[in-house]
Amino acid sequence: MTETIVALSTPPGEAALHVIRMSGPKAEEILNTCFQTHSEAWRRGDVFVLCLGWFCQGEKKIDQILAVRMRAPHSFTGEDLVEIQCHGGRVNAHRILDVCCGCGARLAEAGEFSKRAFLNGKMDLIQAEALIDLITAKNDMSADLALLQMEGGLSESINVLRNEMMDVLAGVEAYIDFPDDMEGEEGFLGKGFLEKDLLRERLLGIKKSMEEVLRGSKRGRIIRDGIRTVIAGAPNVGKSSLLNAFVGEERAIVTEIPGTTRDEIHEYVHFGESVLHMIDTAGLRESSDPIEILGIERTRRALDEADIILFLVDGTRLCEDAALLPQEDEVLREYGQKAVVLVNKMDLLEKENKSSHHKAEGRRCAGIEKSLTWIPFSVKDRMGFEVLEAELKRRFMDGFNMYEQPVLSNMRQIEAVRASLISVEKVLEAVGSGVPLDLISIDIMAAVEEISLVTGHDVREDVIGRIFQRFCIGK
Repeated sequence: MTETIVALSTPPGEAALHVIRMSGPKAEEILNTCFQTHSEAWRRGDVFVLCLGWFCQGEKKIDQILAVRMRAPHSFTGEDLVEIQCHGGRVNAHRILDVCCGCGARLAEAGEFSKRAFLNGKMDLIQAEALIDLITAKNDMSADLALLQMEGGLSESINVLRNEMMDVLAGVEAYIDFPDDMEGEEGFLGKGFLEKDLLRERLLGIKKSMEEVLRGSKRGRIIRDGIRTVIAGAPNVGKSSLLNAFVGEERAIVTEIPGTTRDEIHEYVHFGESVLHMIDTAGLRESSDPIEILGIERTRRALDEADIILFLVDGTRLCEDAALLPQEDEVLREYGQKAVVLVNKMDLLEKENKSSHHKAEGRRCAGIEKSLTWIPFSVKDRMGFEVLEAELKRRFMDGFNMYEQPVLSNMRQIEAVRASLISVEKVLEAVGSGVPLDLISIDIMAAVEEISLVTGHDVREDVIGRIFQRFCIGK
């Protein structure tokens, strides 16, 4: 990387100050050309010291700035790097950027500073993606999770798994290439039943570790992205009113006309200690309206992808009819494990019907599993919200401590571990079936390649490009 890059690292526009970052072989030379200061520390060549002076274009003063230099490899990018703190304002920062570009730098692409840090070994892909997660964190827990991943504990766990698989691969390939030399060697690759069992035992250990990583990843993803919460039910049971109550504003249209919601409405809301990615959906009913039918199809897809379903039923109708609608019964039979049934409009019922007896009666009337969670609810009176908060905490956070063991939270990384696990399972099946080692080695290699994608070992250039394009300019 012979080019020197420069970018504004703070959001553009009016502000108290802006930070401009420049990295590459000419970074310090360019700044020295433009920086006039009386600082002895700067003249001595000190690093990591903020020095006051003027940024100039020739004899013309552009702005009074603070400057700091960092030399390779002790910088964020691993290259010579300087940072300029100038006064805020769109014009001011762009004048400084123009001068730097005129002296030999070029404007950085999105994520290019972090990409250079990765390529120079300052971080792996887990740490790089944790950095963008920290910037976009939605609550304290997601920020803490990103920081834990940046510290390297998760990278260490994944690297242990990768090294285990690399050892197996190296041993298998050594036996394939030099069978006579390996025949008398102790270990899991010698000839005979015992050695095959040792190979299988080692692979089972790797498989178990991968499964543990993936078990934790569901909660990790929920902390990072929020609980994917689908609001579902028949028309006019209060779905849009519930979304508005969570958001605190009229986000969805509420009328007495059934079928008002035709498309999905997405919102992120804080609810207790959790972040909910809430999705309001079209009401479930038979319809001949082609637009409404499309909305109901999207509702079905949302139900498939949901972490939890807040399924609203009309408490007044349930009390009178003593039965669920056919489409309600169908959905709860199919998605009951991830549903919480909110028996809404309890404010309209007589006081005695708000008792636990009514909730039990609702279970009996539904004619479905008693394992379903039923909560007497009123969006209007905010009845049942505390019970719902406790239920979400029980389902997703009880017994989970992200500080005890680092967890995956990024879908790209999770899918890579899952693909590696599939390859390990193929190897185990092949070993049990007596498949020749040269064929087994193909699946072991695939497992190594997939797990390598998590941290970035020998990762393909197109994957690197896609990851760092998600970063903002100057990061």
